[in-house]
Amino acid sequence: MKEFFQFLRWPVVCGLLAAIIILDHFPNFLGLDNSTSNGQSQQIAAPASLQGPYSYSQAVKQAAPAVVNIYTSKTVKQELPRRYRDPFFRFFLQRNNIQQKERVERSLGSGIIINPNGYILTNNHVIKEADEILVLLQDGREALATVIGTDPETDLAVLKIDLSDLETITIGDPSQAMVGDVVLAIGNPYGFGHTVTQGIISATGRYGLRLTTYENFIQTDAAINPGNSGGALVDAQGKLLGINTAIQSNSGGSQGIGLATPSDLALRIMSDLIQYGKVIRGWLGIEVQAIPAAIAQSYNLPFNNGVIITGTYRGGPADDSGLVGGDIITSINGQPVGDGHAGMNFIAATRPGEEVAIEIVREGQIMNVNAVVGSRPNARE
Repeated sequence: MKEFFQFLRWPVVCGLLAAIIILDHFPNFLGLDNSTSNGQSQQIAAPASLQGPYSYSQAVKQAAPAVVNIYTSKTVKQELPRRYRDPFFRFFLQRNNIQQKERVERSLGSGIIINPNGYILTNNHVIKEADEILVLLQDGREALATVIGTDPETDLAVLKIDLSDLETITIGDPSQAMVGDVVLAIGNPYGFGHTVTQGIISATGRYGLRLTTYENFIQTDAAINPGNSGGALVDAQGKLLGINTAIQSNSGGSQGIGLATPSDLALRIMSDLIQYGKVIRGWLGIEVQAIPAAIAQSYNLPFNNGVIITGTYRGGPADDSGLVGGDIITSINGQPVGDGHAGMNFIAATRPGEEVAIEIVREGQIMNVNAVVGSRPNARE
């Protein structure tokens, strides 16, 4: 018997080796796919809806011609040495008609051509106090720009150039932008000229940063550096979502936190500056603070929605409507006011003369008050 098994051993081994060789070279015998042969792994295609583009060149091609480089200059007097700051020395300089030395201070930034008439959106800090503003287009043309208007409260400014055949940018919808969406930042960092960086939307609705009065920033990790201010933040189709405005940085360069003003807000500001020379904002004439947690709990209100009126301006819209200190505002035209930021932006965007429905809680009772929005006074008023 032992001799019998020894006799069968070599034929069995040879048969197994032959089977392995055949299956390796002819897998179709058993319905196998040879795509995994020769050391290559099988690739499983992702659903078409989840596939991203291999290139954003079309988006750049669409948006970049409307993004301009801005170069500004202004003449400033050099600061006197410390020993000459004494009033006696100042009098001596004035009496002998000795002029302080002057120097030209230059800065740079970016802007976006919004319409073919030559109107350009940029940041106010880019052109603030400039004596001369030079705009350089992607096609190599350049022109001196005039300032149509500025709005320091949103850090926006509108310029105008007189050139023909201007490329304009396609406007997107920032209200539909979601965290994780791919975005491109186009601008003039460090004076390098047209530069594109890519990232995602890191957050929306950022506020409370004390950068501007009205804040509703789109946050992105696309690299934004000095010179990008006023440039475009566009989506993967090249549509404008925001105007790059600020960065959070300890080094002065990009650290992955860039902030852009939403394009819908910027366009509304631009329209007012062109039409009226100033921004028209709605106003109720109230002072508020976020509702304390204890009061919210006692009235069964959500802890993150509601503001309590701490004062009203006599003769203002809120005063005329019957609102009083101590009233808790929970919504305006059905929109929650949050901690006050959302409500403030909503009223600011409302045209004076329009009526709004305000839901309040007064002494535990829910009430509705209608108020006619007024025009927000300027700082002097």
